[in-house]
Amino acid sequence: MTSQEPLQWLGARPEITSLRAAVCDLNGVLRGKRMPIVQAEKILDGQLRMPLSVTCPDIWGADVQDNPLVFAQGDADGICLPTGRGILPMDWLGSPTALLPLWMQTEAGEPHLADPRRALAAIVARYDALKLRPVVATELEFYLVDTSGDMPTPPTSPVTGQLLDGNDVLSLDDIDHFEGFFADVFRTCEDYGIPADSAISENGGGQFEINLLHVDDPMRAADDALYFKRLVKGIARTYNLAGSFMAKPFLDRAGSGFHVHFSLIDSEGRNVFDDGGSQGSEVMRHAVGGVLAMMRQSALVFAPHLNSYRRWQPESHAPHSVCWGYETRHAAVRIPGGSHRSRRIEHRVAGTDSNPYLVLAAILGAALEGIERRIEPPAPITSPSDALAGEVLPSDWRHGIELFETSEAMRRIFSPTLIDAFLGMKRQELQVFSQRISPFELETYLEKV
Repeated sequence: MTSQEPLQWLGARPEITSLRAAVCDLNGVLRGKRMPIVQAEKILDGQLRMPLSVTCPDIWGADVQDNPLVFAQGDADGICLPTGRGILPMDWLGSPTALLPLWMQTEAGEPHLADPRRALAAIVARYDALKLRPVVATELEFYLVDTSGDMPTPPTSPVTGQLLDGNDVLSLDDIDHFEGFFADVFRTCEDYGIPADSAISENGGGQFEINLLHVDDPMRAADDALYFKRLVKGIARTYNLAGSFMAKPFLDRAGSGFHVHFSLIDSEGRNVFDDGGSQGSEVMRHAVGGVLAMMRQSALVFAPHLNSYRRWQPESHAPHSVCWGYETRHAAVRIPGGSHRSRRIEHRVAGTDSNPYLVLAAILGAALEGIERRIEPPAPITSPSDALAGEVLPSDWRHGIELFETSEAMRRIFSPTLIDAFLGMKRQELQVFSQRISPFELETYLEKV
């Protein structure tokens, strides 16, 4: 996309007077500047600069104390470049504005290695060298949440006025009651070029899932997931609700997952996972072997926050152990049924609180490791009880951090710069949480012990 196309788009939208120029940080949070529309050409020509450290503050936006980008290198600026997605309307704000997605490079013209979008681009380049192209589809679960009270609650139906307090999976009524919201979401997805498909009511009250159709460009698939989250949150606010992608906002309700489906096509457009039957090819099995071998080591990518680990519970729809199987949702990695021509892998581990670029880089990078090293997976599970026999995912945040830090495989998938920045961020966030005493902790111990 040339810089003229976004400018022409803006010319057709004279009501837009400002832009949000933003990059994605390692937590999947968009950070940037509000810019007057007269600066659009300057931004599109790569003349906008922001600190390289903007990609790696902690979840509260504070500098990470041992981040060398800040304290050893003088918090130098990098160059912000358009990603090629163009300009995306944000019509849910009080005055019409738009988002201009950016990613970063250094002053020397090198990719900024702590930019999560650059991490995925590096994995895609490795596939390109093998003349393979990942085809990716995603499924994102989220809650609509009423935040008007002291504590967040599921929403009330705008039709009946009743609290959505049950677990009413695939309820058409729940979808119908929020038809206005979903109509706005799908209309905006169309404006963004996001291939939104079906919407369903999920297991928790006020929980929904929207599937994004497969694309043969992992970068675009990750972009779609990121911008989808942004637009859901923005549109939900116009209905006086919060759109939450928190992994487990309610302890007694289902967590929210970010499921990734992928296959690989060769230079002639053939699916290399297809062996003409139901079992999948040797290449597919090696890809499965890779993602299983590196699942625990990459758990911090799939569960990056304190709350994330509340989702990984035994006997829930979220995975708990490292296993795979055919047509079973009890496995962390599932091989869906259907036509052999669409044979694919479904990775069910990540929560929707994760960063889409890092998730796809971790999954596709591990699959590539499996293919290149010809890693054989264990036997597929055949019953739910089999899923309890293997290694389990880490049960807490600290363990996830330790596994990521000590993994040699992660250093083959991610750059040392990104790993150091990500680990520093997560250690700082863990420390902040560990220094807080909850009201329940005080209530329990204050006068009893």
